[in-house]
Amino acid sequence: MHVERRKVSDAALRANGFADDINLSGYDFGDSGGHWRKLMLTMTESNHIPLVPLRATAPGYRGLMTRARWVEVARIVFVGVVTVLYWQDLLPFEVLLGGVAVGLYPLAKDGILDLLHLRKVGTQLFVTVATVVAVVGGEYIAASVLMTIILIAEFIADFNTGRARASIQALIGSVPQTALIRKDGIEHIVSITELQVGDIVLVRAGEKIPVDGTVAGGEGSVNEAPITGESLPVDKGLGADVLAGTVVESGALDIRTDKVGGDTLFARIVKLVAEAEESTAPVEKLTDRVAAWLIPVVFIFLIAVYIFTQDVRLIVTLLIFTSPAELGLATPIVMIAAIARAAQSGILVKGAQHLELLAKADAFVFDKTGTLTMGQPRIVSIEVATPEVTEDMILAVAASADRRSAHPLAQAIVAHAVAKNIKLSEPTAFETIRGRGVVATIDGEVVLAGNAALLTEHGVSIPNTGDAASANNHVAVPGTNIYVAVAGRAVGIISLADVVRPGAREAITQLKASGVKHIVMLTGDNLQTARHVASELGVDEVMAELLPEDKVNAIQALQADGHRVVMVGDGVNDAPALAHAHVGIAMGARGTQAAIEAADIALMTDDLSKIVLARSLARRAYRTIKENLIVGVGIVHVLGITAALLGLIGPVEAALLHMGPDILVFLNSMKLLRVRL
Repeated sequence: MHVERRKVSDAALRANGFADDINLSGYDFGDSGGHWRKLMLTMTESNHIPLVPLRATAPGYRGLMTRARWVEVARIVFVGVVTVLYWQDLLPFEVLLGGVAVGLYPLAKDGILDLLHLRKVGTQLFVTVATVVAVVGGEYIAASVLMTIILIAEFIADFNTGRARASIQALIGSVPQTALIRKDGIEHIVSITELQVGDIVLVRAGEKIPVDGTVAGGEGSVNEAPITGESLPVDKGLGADVLAGTVVESGALDIRTDKVGGDTLFARIVKLVAEAEESTAPVEKLTDRVAAWLIPVVFIFLIAVYIFTQDVRLIVTLLIFTSPAELGLATPIVMIAAIARAAQSGILVKGAQHLELLAKADAFVFDKTGTLTMGQPRIVSIEVATPEVTEDMILAVAASADRRSAHPLAQAIVAHAVAKNIKLSEPTAFETIRGRGVVATIDGEVVLAGNAALLTEHGVSIPNTGDAASANNHVAVPGTNIYVAVAGRAVGIISLADVVRPGAREAITQLKASGVKHIVMLTGDNLQTARHVASELGVDEVMAELLPEDKVNAIQALQADGHRVVMVGDGVNDAPALAHAHVGIAMGARGTQAAIEAADIALMTDDLSKIVLARSLARRAYRTIKENLIVGVGIVHVLGITAALLGLIGPVEAALLHMGPDILVFLNSMKLLRVRL
């Protein structure tokens, strides 16, 4: 088989995911985390190599140091050095003034632009005014020290915001920009922009999958953590779905392309997370409003103090402590970090406002089928009606008769038999009777598998049902009995039902422990089945036999009673209810565009514990914002203003103390990326 190769430059290698410290002689590649792995490059005599992208890794501190940030570092160092040299009488006043101007320029520029375009008086303008007042008042050292410290605080804020945003890109990585495809028996590398639906993409161990597609050949284990947040790899074989951005841990896969580029789930997640970063939570809007009316009050206060004291040094000190810096920083970094942490766990939050509402919610509404239950019929018991047969014999006969049927109950029986490695026979005759079941001939015997009416119509006596033991560890809900008869005699009963999703009871218990006062289950199913599920799970209220519009009405009724309502559903059938709730959460939205679009929060898996995690993260984020406001704005600033009015501190001490709450706010916010929930 011929493999087409092309020569690529070092720049092309780096552009496609290779690390900077490439060493072809040893084929070793390093990443920012210091980990190493071997990549065997097939090389020809002409030194042509295949373009195989490495995994994306989280950018280290060096990666976050952009050119603009290095310029800021240089500015800080310059102002600091000029200040020290002037303090030691080694530089004239004019040089110090020039240094202050260099440091003040970006702050004054941003402050004036905010004032003109956003009608907003922020930290930058406050610092500009404080610096000018200090210089005019003869507090030259104080002005320069204040400038240096504020520049440091601004740099820390920018750096940590960049770190939070970079963590989002790191957790979902990047899709390779090239792909190895096979066409007409020839393998060659193409740009991902050239891929078309139906192309066969070859992905081997250690490589990222560049497309959404279906496995057309090969077997492998795929790490889906970038999409679902699940750490354990998933085995993939013929016919399995795979997603762009996931990694083949072992084996090799031939993937038939279904979606490429912006149509992939990966691309949609990246877009939605980027949009979520720019969203504003209600609490953030509140802090902006507080800052808007607080600033005029502060200026009036400062004018009054100056008229009374004629002390420029005191005014400069008070300007530092009345700056609204922490008000502006208390929320955005927290929300960016929280959205990043959620995405790490396979929870896609479409806006900061949804996190705040989730934290405050006191009522959760769950759809039943497919959310609290598995949504698929499963065998929960097999009852033997005659002593000469066993459960496996009944299952084998029923599955053999049903193997040609497309009915969900029949498919569930066949799937259960296959899972137990029971040998099935091919029926020599087969007939589906609508509303009854199937009639088949197996090994020369007529087999009936269906409801009681099927047996009655064929003259077979119906056996009495007993309390059969559950066939698995799930809690069964009232379902359907399939009667099995062979040669005119009933041999057993197979009971199928939807089953409660594992972890559902624990999730509801934990939600109640987190402060949720009311748990409601909505379903279009019958009331008896709904009540059975509710009793098993500890649901407070059940509403059954509902149409989609009835679910909307139920949510609106809860809202009218003053509840903040979260609706959890499958994101498609429950779209109207999800849209009307304060927060809509779509379960198992992986690969389902409708689910992602319908909900405010989308879970990439069907794990109900993710809802508990999302709630815990939202409450932790909201608590962190309050901590930032209380400590950063309340305690430190009140104490600072008091100390300034008492003459205990001056501008230099105030500038040093002012940096403390800034750093506390940054560190307190960024811990959401790491803290255990």
